[in-house]
This record gives sequence, structure tokens and C-alpha cells, in this order.
Amino acid sequence: LSVLLWIVLLTGCSPAPAPMHLHQIYQRDSIRVGILNGPTSYFVGPDGATGYEYELAQALADKLGVKLELVSAFFIDELLVKLSNGDIDLIASGSTISEALQQKYRLAPAYQLADEVLVFGQQTRRPKTLQDLSGPIVVLKGSSQAETLLALKTSEPQLQIELNDTDDPTELLQKVAEGKIAYTLADSHMLAINQRFYPNLGVALTLKRQQPVAWLLPKNNDDSLYSVLIEFFGRSYEGADLLTLEDKYFGHVRRFNYADTLDYIEAIDRTLPRYKNMFEQHAGPLDWRLLAALAYQESRWDPKARSPQGVVGMMMLTVDTANLMKVSSRVDASQSIRGGSRYLQRMLDRLPERIPMPDRLWFALAAYNLGLSHVESARLLTEKDGANADNWAEVKQRLPLLRQRKYYRQTRTGYARGDMAVYYVENIRRYYDTLLWVDERKQAELATQKPTVQKQGKPTAAATASKTAKTATAQKPALKSDSKDKKSEPKRN
Repeated sequence: LSVLLWIVLLTGCSPAPAPMHLHQIYQRDSIRVGILNGPTSYFVGPDGATGYEYELAQALADKLGVKLELVSAFFIDELLVKLSNGDIDLIASGSTISEALQQKYRLAPAYQLADEVLVFGQQTRRPKTLQDLSGPIVVLKGSSQAETLLALKTSEPQLQIELNDTDDPTELLQKVAEGKIAYTLADSHMLAINQRFYPNLGVALTLKRQQPVAWLLPKNNDDSLYSVLIEFFGRSYEGADLLTLEDKYFGHVRRFNYADTLDYIEAIDRTLPRYKNMFEQHAGPLDWRLLAALAYQESRWDPKARSPQGVVGMMMLTVDTANLMKVSSRVDASQSIRGGSRYLQRMLDRLPERIPMPDRLWFALAAYNLGLSHVESARLLTEKDGANADNWAEVKQRLPLLRQRKYYRQTRTGYARGDMAVYYVENIRRYYDTLLWVDERKQAELATQKPTVQKQGKPTAAATASKTAKTATAQKPALKSDSKDKKSEPKRN
């Protein structure tokens, strides 16, 4: 809300634009964006370029009607030199901005706020104060985190700081997870991304709160591009574009459970191999790993799981759903997976085709849990609010309202535990991301093994997860093919 207020205020008092910088962009028919290579900003995944900052930069280029020219780097110092020399138009770093940089460069409107948190490995004792630290805090040289620690040094003379000029923030977090270094200081959104893969990363202390994540511009009297950015971010907030983008990359990782994530990574190695072929066999147009993530959320891959409400088996099917999907034994793992896969596909088929992926998939998962009629009720409430009922990020804000009488009495289906459906979908998305990451790294390891090497013992999933990974894996499409529009389906349970 504070970021939105800032943008609104800036929009109301922005200076009249001078044409020079913007004119140059139109003359060359491209905007040159300096961008850091990393999991929260930009990287090239199996399906091409992806990342939060990349999508924002592409949206800006589309707004201007020019080509996007990316200049990527691994360290911000490289980009700062290019910005000062006029080789790029702006920097989309995706990280908090130090006060020193704020003095030297111009900040575009902040579109995110992040905390700077002291990260430790939960296999060690958690320090409660800076005086409890048992080793140096390793941070990237020239970063906002380095500036924070150096400023603290005056009041905390015992503080040990190690400035690193070789690793990126993701690699520093990985080293903490592996016990190679004791501590690092990280942006909270960067930590949230990495906790899916390294669940033993924990927060010891928050050293700075609500720091701006913003783009950098040259500090001069040319306001033309700056004025465009004020309007761009202001309209993106009003149109919920930023809400949608944040949900895509960060919405499902904000809530983190250390024990659950650790158990899940171990289960990928211990339990999943017994059922992997079944998930692959019955996935149909779905990604088998999404189906496996759904099954873990439902039953923890227990084919005999049973709930007090009478849902049973690997995919926790009701009697009615099992009959509809022609499942004769709900405790038979193969039949249950086949039935759950067909039922999820049925939910996808009955949603309007105009709803884009992956939103349609998140709606289908919510319908699997709550019933499609309740999901449609939440979409109706969203539409009444003047918001986009085909957008998951918008609808998931209204689903919890189905618990409140003043809202559910407006619907045909009445009361529902909509908040639980939101948690349900976000959990599956986290499990899916983690399984993608573990599975693809296992495949990469197998591909690099020489044929002459003798077969060795199988590493645990936790050990696999601690292998070197430069960036988080790009999320692949969860569907192999698209679906068709049909009428709505009654709720599952």
C-alpha cells in the first residue's frame, strides 16, 4: 500500500518531460535494459528467457512500442559502468538499492519492498543477536547488504564482515545451506525463492525492513524516461499487472515451513520412486510432476490415506468422484492416480478456454479441492468488484471471503473454506517447483556421467538438492496440451 501511495503521489506531481532520453530510445527503436542474471530477475530456462525483471522490462518495451535489448551481467558494478557511460538506458537489478546508489543514481518508483535478513543454516544454533555470531557474515562486495553491514560496524565493532567478489547472492545462500559459510545477508524475496530448494536456510535477524526494490536511471535533468516509468508502474498497480506477476514468481513462496519442505525433499528420494511410473503413465496431457505434487498435498504419497470426511487413497477421492472416474478401488495407487488425473483434467476442461495458463491450472487445482461451483462463486465476487475474474491473483484474494456470510449469501453455493483452497494451491505450486528442480538436476547428473563409470549408490534427494545450482529452475508448462471450454462441475467434497 505504501508503494502504491508513493506512485500515486509521484503521478500527481511528476515534472513535464524533456524529450531527449525518450527521443533517443524511439530513434534507435529499442530500450537497452541492464539486468542481473539470477533466479529472481532474469535467466534462460528450458523454455527460453524468464524472470520477474525480464517480464517487467518486456512489458515496458511493449508499452513504448520498441524492441527490448537486454544487457545481462552477473555483478551490478558492470551495469553501473554501462549506465554511467550511456551504454544502457536503465538497470533492472531486482534487488534492494543501497543508500550510496540512491545518492548517485535516480530511483524509478519502487515496485516491491524487501527486508534484509541475516540467514543461517538451521543445522546450527540460531544467533539471537549480532553478538552471538560465531563467524563472519559473507556478502557481495558493493551490494546494499555490504553497505548495511559496514554501517553497523561502527556500533558493532566485533562484527566480522567478509566481502565476496566471486559469488552471486544465490551461491552465497547455497553455501550457507551446505555449511561452507556460517552467515550471509540477503533480500527476503531472494531467500523465499531459495528456501524451496534449501529448506535448512533460516532467518536469524532482520537488519533492515521494507527496503525499496527499484530500477536505476542516470541522475540528470532529463525526466522523459522517468515520467514514463511513473505512469508505467502506476498503471501496472491499478491494472493488477504487478499483482499477477508477483503471484507468478513469489506468491506461492511467501509461506515457508522448514519441517514440511525437508520432509518433502526426503520423500522425493524415499517414497516417490515407487510411484513415479504410475504418475508418468496416467499423467495424460499433464506434467507428471504436477500430478505427483498434487498427490503429495493430498496424501503424502500414501495410497491408504483416509480423512475424517471419507476421502480415501493417494489422490483422496470421494466415493462419488471415484465412481465418476471409474475407480473401483480407491486404495489402489494406480487406479487412484488415474482417477485423480482424469478429474483434474475434467476441471481444466470445464473452465473457460479464455482463461490463460497457468491461471487456468491454479483454478483447476482449487476446484479439485473446493469444487468448481465454489470457485465460480469466487470468480463472480471478483467480477462484482470490477476486477478480472480470469486472473488467479485477483480471485485468490476473494476466495477467503466465502467464509463470511455477507459475501457467501451473494452466491448460489453458499459457505466454503476458500482460504484453505488458496493454501492448497500454493502448497502444490511449491511442491511442483521443488520437484522440477530436484528431478532436472538428477537428469543433468545422469547425462554428465561417463558410460564407463561403474554404477554407484543412489544419492538422497536432500544431497541432490545441495549440489551446485546457479539459478532456480524455470517452471515448465504443467500441461502438454490445452483444454476446451465446457460447463461447470459440482464440487468434489
